[in-house]
Amino acid sequence: MDPYVIQKNGNGTLPPVLDVQVNTGGRSSVQGKMKGRKARWCVRPSEMSNRTFNPLRGFVDSMKVKTNPNKALISLSIGDPTVFGNLPTDPEVTQAMKDALDSGKYNGYAPSIGYLSSREEIASYYHCPEAPLEAKDVILTSGCSQAIELCLAVLANPGQNILVPRPGFSLYKTLAESMGIEVKLYNLLPEKSWEIDLKQLESLIDEKTACLIVNNPSNPCGSVFSKRHLQKILAVAARQCVPILADEIYENMVFSDCKYEPLAPLSTDVPILSCGGLAKRWLVPGWRLGWILIHDRRDIFGNEIREGLVKLSQRILGPCTIVQGALESILHRTPQEFYHNTLSFLKSNADLCYGALVAIPGLQPVCPSGAMYLMVGIEMEHFPEFENDVEFTERLVAEQSVHCLPATCFEYPNFFRMVITVPEVMMLEACSRIQEFCEQHYHCAEGSQEECDK
Repeated sequence: MDPYVIQKNGNGTLPPVLDVQVNTGGRSSVQGKMKGRKARWCVRPSEMSNRTFNPLRGFVDSMKVKTNPNKALISLSIGDPTVFGNLPTDPEVTQAMKDALDSGKYNGYAPSIGYLSSREEIASYYHCPEAPLEAKDVILTSGCSQAIELCLAVLANPGQNILVPRPGFSLYKTLAESMGIEVKLYNLLPEKSWEIDLKQLESLIDEKTACLIVNNPSNPCGSVFSKRHLQKILAVAARQCVPILADEIYENMVFSDCKYEPLAPLSTDVPILSCGGLAKRWLVPGWRLGWILIHDRRDIFGNEIREGLVKLSQRILGPCTIVQGALESILHRTPQEFYHNTLSFLKSNADLCYGALVAIPGLQPVCPSGAMYLMVGIEMEHFPEFENDVEFTERLVAEQSVHCLPATCFEYPNFFRMVITVPEVMMLEACSRIQEFCEQHYHCAEGSQEECDK
């Protein structure tokens, strides 16, 4: 018998099968055929992995600047409200998780889009007459980040483009470019409390535009759009027939002097995928429960987009089942006092931070209205020894041990972002150190000595 013989057997009724018989005692005919090929290891990363880069995580994880050993590090870089222990979630939220775990009901696999009962809870919680929801309109995800990923994957193909805010959350670009989707950046205007430059936005739209991302309240800006401005955004989307991906992870996290308006109730014409989750409002970012709300009252998405989201969700079989089991109690038992106290703290810190920084020559903070962040402009002409915001923030770490993110991470150079979730005493200390740093490095711009003398 030949050394390697592959015989095809079949009886006419059953599918043929391959019968492989191996005789190692002789010379292989396959080896003879492969004589010209030199076997060698050649393992390379995929194109998708090579296209994937998150500038925010890249900057934070790879920063090699050493802090001042005489000053304790104050990190204002990452939007994790749990870091310093001063903003715990409510005891009712923790108890809901304990109860779900102790019940023993949530140890197995759930449907990839989440338990029906959990989706019903989300639908009921966010339902309103202007934007009705049912369980079929809800996809549960592993955090809001996966919700955004699924939305991009279902709406856009490689070679198409999406519209992303500048400055904006870096993950939008990270995900899109890894999928071969082009990113077009539309401008937010700091002099108008970070409203969208609607004319410039509309000029970017072409036949390859797959969706518009609207982030409200905003990371990194801490801005909150008015109802009037949201209506103008919807008018552009309706006129150009572009669906919206609404990143509303900071929903209702607005300060007392303004009101949060969800996007979906303001339009019956524009199909919207609204992304949210437990991470920020309930202060549990590590629990990784997010959701997509499908608003499609004119049936523009139809069944295809819904089915596409279900198929995409089946790649990892959904979010943590124990958190899903706790969801009903989290939504309905968390006291209003918890939300109020969280927002009061953030508002107080925002006021302290803005008040301190606005008095520092060379800095131009933009007062936030919500979320967990504050953006600060750097008048680079007054800091000539620094080439850009990256150098400015690196030296701030090295000299003052205050870690802020350069807004280059958000496609917006010569600004930096501060997280306002730290304890008040640390917030004041950070602002004091930033003031000292700026005073040490500030120079009067050419021709402005008279102003400096004042």
